[in-house]
Amino acid sequence: MKTKSTAALARARGACGLGMAVATPWALAKVNDLPGGPAVNQLNLTPGATAMSLHLYDLHNIVMLVCLVIFIGVFGVMFYSIVKHRKSLGYKPASFHESVVVEVLWTLAPFLIVVTLGAMATRAVVAQKDTSNADLTIKATGYQWKWGYDYLNGEGQGIQFLSTLDPAHRAMSDAGTPEGDDYLLKVDNPLVVPVDKKIRIVTTANDVIHAWMVPAFGVKQDAIPGFVRDIWFRAERTGDFYGQCAELCGKEHAYMPIHVKVLSQEDYSKWVEGEMKKIAAAADDPTRQWTLDELMARGEKVYAANCAVCHRPDGKGAMPIKPLDGSAIVRDEDKNKQIAIVLNGAAGGAMPSWKQLSDTELAAVVTYTKNAWSNKTGQMVQPAELLAARK
Repeated sequence: MKTKSTAALARARGACGLGMAVATPWALAKVNDLPGGPAVNQLNLTPGATAMSLHLYDLHNIVMLVCLVIFIGVFGVMFYSIVKHRKSLGYKPASFHESVVVEVLWTLAPFLIVVTLGAMATRAVVAQKDTSNADLTIKATGYQWKWGYDYLNGEGQGIQFLSTLDPAHRAMSDAGTPEGDDYLLKVDNPLVVPVDKKIRIVTTANDVIHAWMVPAFGVKQDAIPGFVRDIWFRAERTGDFYGQCAELCGKEHAYMPIHVKVLSQEDYSKWVEGEMKKIAAAADDPTRQWTLDELMARGEKVYAANCAVCHRPDGKGAMPIKPLDGSAIVRDEDKNKQIAIVLNGAAGGAMPSWKQLSDTELAAVVTYTKNAWSNKTGQMVQPAELLAARK
């Protein structure tokens, strides 16, 4: 029951990102406002950190005001008529067949309201889709259950990485012991962008439909396999901003957060420089022969960053997730069985494909699982074997 309650809390936190809040005694005691995210007792949408989010905030308030006026007007007249013209006071109902004036009024008034609000909303939608003249273009690819980011154009072009829920937060969820204001929102690699620059986000997906949503930026765009969609934002202040996949994408849907770190231009340039150095250092030659110790050290890092969220750091698995410790496939002498699974996925997508990782990373993580915990097979997989298996 604790796990179900925690998952429900995660979904509630997602709703908070849309401007709703859960104000339970537990929440008040354990959770504080999250800068760039939902706030305790937050009832309305957040004004956000972009001009677009402010515009949507104002549009929302206008629509709510119109709804309130209509509600008061309609129900006010209705209850006034019921109370003041009731039969006990001697009133008799009027007898008439139709009124042209009334027919015109109750047709014209809703028409004008809908057209006015529609024009205002259309203006916002058109502005959201104007992704021209972007300073930076980033592709966000949805996977079950993580995000992949590729910097396509602008400063940082060539940078790519996966963004996955912090394994410690998944462990807290499994144990039913949530902690921290960023519970189920912390990731290993946040998306980093510069402040006051137009950022174009191109969305797609590798498996099922996902949705990239950051309420503070006023953006939400579906990520559909085989299709490309785009949206943009321009953050007006630095800081950390959070969102979640907003499309029901499977059993791990609650564990697919989005973290965007907005930096000053100077700090962003420093971050890009550091990432470029990492890319150069990680440009492994797939024909190189690695030692077992080297593969184990590299594989442990790859496992912690990509596999531990589902299979757990100790390889024991969780609920329907099969354990890797003691797995017959992992211990099998035919290495190609495990290689085929990491490349192509298995169990109808429950185990996703990891083709987006490099040959060296996949060789290292397969070697690691074959020799970690109680497996101790002594088997090694070289990057060249992954390269051959891809063909």
